[in-house]
Amino acid sequence: MMQNWYDPSGPRERFQRSFSVLNLAIIVFTLVLLASEFRFDWCETLAGRFLMSVNENRPEIGGIWDSGRHLVNARQSINQMILRKETARENVRKSDSFEALAKDLGPGEWVNLDKVRFKQLYLSLAREMRMFLVEPARLVWLLNGNATDRIFCEGQPFGLKVYFIDSNNRVIDQVDLDTRKMAALSGQAFFQGTLDALPGFSGRIYDAAPFFKAVFKLPPNMMPDLIQNGDSLFAQSGMLTRVGVWNTSEHGFIRLGFEFIYMGETRVVQIKAREWAVWQLSLILKGEGV
Repeated sequence: MMQNWYDPSGPRERFQRSFSVLNLAIIVFTLVLLASEFRFDWCETLAGRFLMSVNENRPEIGGIWDSGRHLVNARQSINQMILRKETARENVRKSDSFEALAKDLGPGEWVNLDKVRFKQLYLSLAREMRMFLVEPARLVWLLNGNATDRIFCEGQPFGLKVYFIDSNNRVIDQVDLDTRKMAALSGQAFFQGTLDALPGFSGRIYDAAPFFKAVFKLPPNMMPDLIQNGDSLFAQSGMLTRVGVWNTSEHGFIRLGFEFIYMGETRVVQIKAREWAVWQLSLILKGEGV
């Protein structure tokens, strides 16, 4: 067998060539490199930094990009829905009236309301307001009968809509709670807005000057029946611009609404006046009285 000149002449020389200083150095360097990679993951780190540096220049196209974007959007939407639901539940727990619940529940948002909580909010209303919203006989059947399975409240721009749902998911009845009408009918002292927003004053709104000019023409013994307690009026800041007279009476009383403007905001303060005093005042305003 022919032997080349560069072939090792024997086992000793073959061993010396295999374990030379250069080969050992290469083996040691390779082992150190592998050990450092397993320990510090520097290769992945360098690759990641490189991809981040060129990420802005890469086009966002392809199925992977679209899937990732849709997944992120879906997670954000789900988180927002969960947050809104939790906030709505907390508002139901803290609200002490339908007005407070309507203020916290935005238009289009809805929340489940159990029968016990609905009763508590309903009983917090004035008697006239309860009669205005729903007849007691109908409400007794809705809350204590077997027709209603659950109750939903939906936020509206000016109040709430309450839906009574049966076990087949059908709406068997609904109640509209308009905060503007509720403010007028429940006898609340203040309403943030103008007299024009309260339908009960429609057609009987007067400028403040001619209204009080007519008031001062009343007999002195009748004027206390018109404004029995002026504390809520005295407490107001700003200018009194108009006064409204409610179109219907309630148990011998008629509401008067006093419209104040202060720092660009309008507020209506309501008080109750005796029906006969308001009737006499109306005659004077029409030019038929004293």
